[in-house]
Amino acid sequence: MSGTGDTAPGADAGELPAYAERVLSVAELIPAGRVMTYGDVAEYLAEEGQPEGLPGEGGGGRRVGGPRQVGRVMALYGGAVPWWRVVRADGKLLPGSELRALAHYRDEGTPLRSASVESDDHIPRLDMRRARWDGRPDDPDDRPDDRDDAWDD
Repeated sequence: MSGTGDTAPGADAGELPAYAERVLSVAELIPAGRVMTYGDVAEYLAEEGQPEGLPGEGGGGRRVGGPRQVGRVMALYGGAVPWWRVVRADGKLLPGSELRALAHYRDEGTPLRSASVESDDHIPRLDMRRARWDGRPDDPDDRPDDRDDAWDD
């Protein structure tokens, strides 16, 4: 599973783990044309608080999830949500799913950066400065417009 939206065998057969449900619910909140990193999702969930019955960070228990756990959830169960909106922090597209993700980004108008000349694959990256969503309701006036492109380099 590469996080491309495929689901784990048997994932539809039973209930999802509570943490997986929480991760997927955050993925569904991300507006079209915006992204959150795996770490952003983990931080968003940490700020939201631990689900009842799980130990908190300060209570001697393990933290429930970080970026790797979010990535694992997306790899196993992300097929029913917009998986392309939960991304790597460096803006690289998910290996093996670059073209599928790129089609979604172009359809949604997600800000992209051109691939560098040194890049072997010539696949654009996400423009994280412009595409990243912080979890607050989106204000259309907050979105940078295309005039900012000239100043990005």
